[in-house]
Amino acid sequence: MANSTIIYIILSGIIALLLALFQYVYQSKQTKTNIVLAGLRFVTIFSILLLLVNPKLESETFYNEKPNLVIAIDDSNSIQFLNQSENVQQIIQSLKTNTKLNEKFNIDFYKFSDALTRNDSLEFNTKHTNISKALKDLDAIYRTTVAPTVLITDGNQTFGNDYQYMAKRYKQPIYPIVLGDTTQHADLKIAQLNVNKYAFYKNKFPIEVILVYNGEEPIVSEFKISAGNATLYSEKITFSKTNNSKIIQTTLTANQIGVFTYQAAIQPVANEKNTANNKKNFAIEVIDEKTNIAIISNLLHPDLGALKKSIETNEQRTVSILKPNDFLSKADEFQLAILYQPNVQFKAVFDKLNTANLNRFVISGTQTNWQFLNSVSANYQHDKVFQTENYLPVLNTNYSEFIMPDVAFESYPPLKGSFGNINMKVPFQTLLYKQIGSIATNKPLLVSFESQTRREAILLGENIWKWRAQSYLNHSDFKNFDDFIGKIVQYLASKKRRERLSLSYESFYDGNTSVILQAQYFNKNYEFDNRETLTMTVVNEESKESKTIPLVLKNNNYEVDLSSLPASEYKFTVTANPSNISKSGTFTILDYNIEQQFTNADITKLQQVGNSTGGGVFFQDQLATLNQNLLTDNRYATIERSTKKTVSLIDWKYLLGLVILALSAEWFYRKYKGLI
Repeated sequence: MANSTIIYIILSGIIALLLALFQYVYQSKQTKTNIVLAGLRFVTIFSILLLLVNPKLESETFYNEKPNLVIAIDDSNSIQFLNQSENVQQIIQSLKTNTKLNEKFNIDFYKFSDALTRNDSLEFNTKHTNISKALKDLDAIYRTTVAPTVLITDGNQTFGNDYQYMAKRYKQPIYPIVLGDTTQHADLKIAQLNVNKYAFYKNKFPIEVILVYNGEEPIVSEFKISAGNATLYSEKITFSKTNNSKIIQTTLTANQIGVFTYQAAIQPVANEKNTANNKKNFAIEVIDEKTNIAIISNLLHPDLGALKKSIETNEQRTVSILKPNDFLSKADEFQLAILYQPNVQFKAVFDKLNTANLNRFVISGTQTNWQFLNSVSANYQHDKVFQTENYLPVLNTNYSEFIMPDVAFESYPPLKGSFGNINMKVPFQTLLYKQIGSIATNKPLLVSFESQTRREAILLGENIWKWRAQSYLNHSDFKNFDDFIGKIVQYLASKKRRERLSLSYESFYDGNTSVILQAQYFNKNYEFDNRETLTMTVVNEESKESKTIPLVLKNNNYEVDLSSLPASEYKFTVTANPSNISKSGTFTILDYNIEQQFTNADITKLQQVGNSTGGGVFFQDQLATLNQNLLTDNRYATIERSTKKTVSLIDWKYLLGLVILALSAEWFYRKYKGLI
């Protein structure tokens, strides 16, 4: 407590005493009654003055903080495939029941596969392992504490950053417990298969397969690509200890339209332990047409390259970047024109587009000539202000023209465009609103509309390439942004009549990907209706087993997750009740589980992780040694900590009660003595 506060308290006591004495003792008889009343008045005045001074009281408490012991358990399918699920349960039970460990540590159990969660039960059915993400999440949780980590895993990771490098940034010692056989067995496998998702009718499509052999003895095997019982390609291949990989490159012809499933397989070697990685199914969707898109611009801007790369991630689409004059002679080849920052040199382009009634996507920016653009458009007019502004995007969750992918627009940088608003003269829907700084508005940044049977969209800002870069920073890939642009292009390039029930799904899914189907339902006015009940009936074409699943409302879509379905061909029907509108389709789930491609634990990486973090690597039969190391390591000592708490006297409710009690006692005492 500060010296000045102590002085104020002393002065408060003196003042309270003088006032009490002046009122009840000064020039009065010093009777017992007056002394009691003076004492009560002193308590009242002194308490009130203390509240005005409001001194701060400090209290300090001490407590012991035990270190944490983090148990991270691999819950992926590879643990079950390597017959280690029972061993995992035994290890967990041993750690849970170890009295000395529980006395020394706060033990926390987690499980991980593609994500990290608290361990409630282990299922070993997840098709992906991301050890790097598990370590990153644990590092965020225990960064400021002492938390040695026991990593129970086979060390086989299927996606994500290399966990060996993530471990170097991990702030805690790691003690891997190795699951699975560490003995190297002879193994022949398909390490990678590269093929395009789409092919065009009567064209050849390339296939690249990388084969890898782990073994000592020279062998000869046969590689085949087949469709059903028909062999489409075969080749004899020789491997040895030094010549242990082979790249197969070939082409097949797309003779029919539709989705076709193939199998690439390499004949196993004698006594091969794991044959699941000797074959891989893949599929090709053969289509009869391709969407040609023109990006028209007389500027050099990184937006052009970003748009081209984004659109062409879908093999069904090709993009040509053209000058306005070059487009005129090729206009009939395109289904969509993207006009980037138009100016007066686009006059003939707009005339051609209007004559052909071609769909278009106008992207404006700081160099857009709005006086010209207003003159050639009857559907909208933009304020003519010669200033620029930065606009952040805000998603309109009620947009209903197409199903929006999950894009984190709140993290995207602003676009730069002309200051002012656009005034629409036709019915339109806003996909993105403008936000200026921290102020969200209802002014459109990206709109779409239909006019004279053609579809148009307008984006009021440049530097969309920054959005694609931000998508990579957020997710380590461009998929979210590319899907967003792909949806816009798909909508604008199509002239199909709008339907009340629309579906979004893939023709086939790889065995390791999530199988998600999305739907939108509209009322008779083509407004999104979130009150409808949508159900999906899916039939396995092989087993004829039927299953009915409800679709769940998520944002502005209905969605169903079918990832639990086994590999097969499926027919489905989505029905809206009670309107009784339905739509059907088919899809294929390919048989492939990347978690079953491993024959051994990755002992080398786990040893490097344990040694580099100051921990150590252990096997199941070395649990006693691990426990002893954890118990005797001086780094994991219990720490005595203290907590200081500062409380203002004005927050102390008992003092207010004392004031009320003193005043009440004084009144009753005076009443009792007949002084009132």
